[in-house]
Amino acid sequence: MQDVHLDAVPSLGSLYTRALAATARTTVSRGPVRDRLPDVAYVADGLRADPATLSAYQELLGEPGTDELPAGYVHVLAFPLAMALMVRPDFPLPVLGMVHTANRVEQHRPVLLGEKLTARAWAQAPRAHRKGTLVDLCVSVRAGGETVWEGTSTYLARGRRPAGAVADSPSSSPQERAREGDGDVVAVWALGADTGKRYAEVSGDRNPIHVSRLGARAFGFPRPIAHGMYTASRALAQLARFRGDSFAWDVEFAKPVLLPGRLALAVDTGGDAVRYTGRHARSGALHLTGSVTPRA
Repeated sequence: MQDVHLDAVPSLGSLYTRALAATARTTVSRGPVRDRLPDVAYVADGLRADPATLSAYQELLGEPGTDELPAGYVHVLAFPLAMALMVRPDFPLPVLGMVHTANRVEQHRPVLLGEKLTARAWAQAPRAHRKGTLVDLCVSVRAGGETVWEGTSTYLARGRRPAGAVADSPSSSPQERAREGDGDVVAVWALGADTGKRYAEVSGDRNPIHVSRLGARAFGFPRPIAHGMYTASRALAQLARFRGDSFAWDVEFAKPVLLPGRLALAVDTGGDAVRYTGRHARSGALHLTGSVTPRA
């Protein structure tokens, strides 16, 4: 895989404009999706957190107001690199309309405000799913000569299958794992209609399905939905006292959260990992489930 060094991390606004064209290009093509993803990794040096944006992020998500960058905020800094890969002409899947199904982060040590970061992003493992194609977008972040953060975001492109691939068959779905026991409800979030816009301000992620009623309807939602990384990162903030300096953070998304809405967060602290589940506060419909595993 060839590393391609970028002079600067592109803005998500410009990338979404390119995504519109890329999505039109991939959806008009016919036949099976190519198995081969772009054989390149994008690399950017000199990433820094903006103190004002970091403070606004911490306040919105409920993270402590310290000089440590929340794991979700590191994702925000590096996500444009992964997005830049997805809008390449040789990326075989339509970007807009892809569903974020899961995320995994390994934080090896705290990342601090003021540190210069180097991020590297690549795509891997296209595989069939009963509803289309899954693909992983991976990012590693280095500081001071060491890898401090690694993340894998899994996306589903609905309706398109890799040629000759066998459908992915996970051992159990998020709903099935959640039935094993949610734990105790520790918070009920009232998510206002402006939640998507507020998260977009601190993350730069202005995907139309999160900030526009018309944009949401274009992809089959009656109204805007919450960013998956918003709900996952808010759950992570709720578990700050359990996670320590080094931890693994997992989340799987089940059903989107329509805005406005209310979500009940339940936590189970039994076992080596702290498990969390987010459900609709009234109907009990599952929205997300995951875990935080402290490392020695």
